[in-house]
Amino acid sequence: MQMQLNDLGRGFSQPALCSQSVFRHVLAALSLPASLQVLDPAAALQGMDPPQGAHPAAAAVLLALLDQDCKLWLSPGFMHSDAAPWLRFHTGCTVVSELAEADFAWVAAACEVPPLSRFPQGNPQYPDQSATCIVQVDGLQAPDPAMAWTLSGPGVNGCAQLQVDGLGAEFLAQWRASQLHFPCGVDFLFTHGQTFVGLPRSTQIQG
Repeated sequence: MQMQLNDLGRGFSQPALCSQSVFRHVLAALSLPASLQVLDPAAALQGMDPPQGAHPAAAAVLLALLDQDCKLWLSPGFMHSDAAPWLRFHTGCTVVSELAEADFAWVAAACEVPPLSRFPQGNPQYPDQSATCIVQVDGLQAPDPAMAWTLSGPGVNGCAQLQVDGLGAEFLAQWRASQLHFPCGVDFLFTHGQTFVGLPRSTQIQG
């Protein structure tokens, strides 16, 4: 066990400062849907050694959000990665095998996003008991009118364009169905490399 711990990569070089910086980016992402958040490799990401298969932005977001009271579910793409011990060591979180028990989910690729109905949704009295899902995607590209989503709702000035590579019509249909139960639902953060965007449950999508 000691050897395994020694093999784990580093977390934040300055845990308090880096965590606060990343957390501010997360708040901005969820307050301003589709706004691209870029983490500075010379600041929040400096010295961080994320697990195998992890986007730096996704790893940093989870370091900032998780603590010993949080339950995390990992998608099958992390089965052969050191993601679970890395996060347990650096945050104290509990890794669970059942998505229904999770406060957070980390999905290795867009093709592995589970059906939204499987996530904890909260309830009308306690909508904050829902899950937050961090999904690693192939790209957050400049919007292509033929492929981009059009977002509207709180935090969006009129409308905004967002293109998330790998998520198609099935996710969109599930998203619209979940909004029938608002304020219950799931908040998403999509990451690519050192960047990420937010898609809070209050956002409406046309695409």
